[in-house]
Amino acid sequence: MTGTHKRNTVAMRQSPRCGAKTRMGTPCQSPAVGGKKRCRMHGGAKGSGAPLGNQNAFKHGEYTREAKEFRKHVRHLIKSGKEMLDDF
Repeated sequence: MTGTHKRNTVAMRQSPRCGAKTRMGTPCQSPAVGGKKRCRMHGGAKGSGAPLGNQNAFKHGEYTREAKEFRKHVRHLIKSGKEMLDDF
């Protein structure tokens, strides 16, 4: 049996909607989390999303300036060594 009182759903219906697109290409109809543009399922929840800064860039250091200059120096040494051997 349903209750006789009216439900106050005005705020829920007028709240901003999530801006994400579903797999079908239609916009998500869930309400956005307060102060955000996405619902809790699409990144509006606390702690969701990528960490600040690019932490993945610090894994190996292969592309640091020093590493690139070192590889360039090694290539130069190999090339000059080959040229020296060709002169014999």
